[in-house]
Amino acid sequence: MKKILLIGTGGTIASEMTSNGLAPELTAQQLAALVPALTEICEVYCVELMNLDSTNISPRHWLQMARCIQTHYDACDGFVLTHGTDTMAYTAAALSYLIQGSPKPIVLTGAQKPIGFETTDSKDNLTDAFRCAASDLPGVSIVFNHQVILGVRARKTHTKSFQAFSSINYPNLGILRDGVLLRYIRQECYERPVFYDRLNSRVALMKLVPGAGREQADFLLERNDALIIESFGVGGLPDEGGFFDCIRRWRDAGKLLVLTTQVANEGSDLDVYYVGRRLKSDLQVLEAYDMTTEAVTAKLMWILGQTQDLAQAERLFYTPVARDILWPAVNP
Repeated sequence: MKKILLIGTGGTIASEMTSNGLAPELTAQQLAALVPALTEICEVYCVELMNLDSTNISPRHWLQMARCIQTHYDACDGFVLTHGTDTMAYTAAALSYLIQGSPKPIVLTGAQKPIGFETTDSKDNLTDAFRCAASDLPGVSIVFNHQVILGVRARKTHTKSFQAFSSINYPNLGILRDGVLLRYIRQECYERPVFYDRLNSRVALMKLVPGAGREQADFLLERNDALIIESFGVGGLPDEGGFFDCIRRWRDAGKLLVLTTQVANEGSDLDVYYVGRRLKSDLQVLEAYDMTTEAVTAKLMWILGQTQDLAQAERLFYTPVARDILWPAVNP
């Protein structure tokens, strides 16, 4: 029987009602005890790493999770992390960069309703996650509402529904039906994973709105090493507002600038309109293409944790990791 490590980090699944609203209270051991069917799937081991609402999860916690998995990697056959849903997609992306090519499953799950509620998705999600962790499912994934989503492709798209997550610009890895994993896609993996232990969290995100000027971008770039701009449609920046001078200044100063889209599906394409094409041809702005904003954020933090060389950082950005970028085929 396989040995699966349950790593508790908090979230709704572990929450109980307090005078101030829901707050994480239950440990990983308590969660496992409330789902006795887990022992029919595998041998369950528990580690309580933290007990946080996922709003409070930060890059230093991602590093803790990666170190915990690295410490127990050889002793276990798979890993399940219980996590709050609000930032789970960011954590899944971050772990995909911090632990690359894992042949063993690293599964994140959680719930929209606490495990102690009469109506809850907690027990199904936790059971499904353990089934996946005990299967041939390499790499990092999110298992939620009977769907298996690639870690770098997940996004929370519903705030309350049990169908909380969607896979963006990539098909689900599989589904669970009647307690059986039907795997459609098997992630590529190495014989041994490659672990990383450095992140640079000086990455900012700006959402473009009509009438915006360069002031916000300048403010963010003064304080960070990279800026992601979520533009409209396939991508571009307005003629007015001073954005082009802003980008030229900060590119010359060695900052990374990435343009992505606010639209969830189908990705950016800066070559379509002149408001986007000149960003690439004249200013060498990086383009996210079909990557999610969550993946772009985590990838930049990982890249800047490895190098400050702009050319090397750009090369790493366009190098696929766990199928995070597929279009165009790594030849921007």
